[in-house]
Amino acid sequence: MNYWMYILLFLSVIVSGLSVLYINISSKNLKLILSFSGSFLFAICALHLIPEIYLSGTPNIGVFILIGFFIQILLEFFSEGIEHGHIHIHHHGHKGNKFPYAVMIGLSIHSFLEGMPLANDTTHAHSSLLTGIVMHNIPIAMALMTMLLKSQIPKQAAILWLLVFALITPLGSFTSYALDANIIGNFSSYFDRIMAVVVGIFLHISTTILFESSENHRFNLIKFVVILLGAGFAVVSL
Repeated sequence: MNYWMYILLFLSVIVSGLSVLYINISSKNLKLILSFSGSFLFAICALHLIPEIYLSGTPNIGVFILIGFFIQILLEFFSEGIEHGHIHIHHHGHKGNKFPYAVMIGLSIHSFLEGMPLANDTTHAHSSLLTGIVMHNIPIAMALMTMLLKSQIPKQAAILWLLVFALITPLGSFTSYALDANIIGNFSSYFDRIMAVVVGIFLHISTTILFESSENHRFNLIKFVVILLGAGFAVVSL
């Protein structure tokens, strides 16, 4: 078990989420961060993850990519698209604030699924998957913390929920590890299918981010450069 991996997953969420308390991250800058992460996710899918799962020889592996793609569509009915930077403020009329439980549930299922294939650290694509999840979770943590604070939830409660979110991806990986080691015994044979589901999730999120990065279909040089940088980072990490 790679303890450093769990620490990295946890700290990347905590540090990026708490940064919102001390740094004024504008909507424009958050979109640039999202553009970089979306481009990176799409590139590692094309360069690393998809070739890896097809080399496994698992029959009908493409079906599981499609399943992951459509799972993410369903999850966004709950998460309201916070995975790609949509921030919706939740109020409960004039009687107080309404905590966005549906958003947390959808986001938690998403993050739990992402963490599951990380338990298999013997594959070539493991480091790419880990880097992709970390890069993906940074803007999500920022968006989540921004949403919680703008919903006027007490700061201590917002930090507590950030801590909960930070534990979800490591929990997904640990659950997979525990099932493989203690319960099923042959759970590793399903890792390729789980990876394919995660690739489908990544493809949905990354393409949505990239499609939304061009507002009103206008060319934006800064965003284009950021997108190229994200893809370039994935290429040099081969």
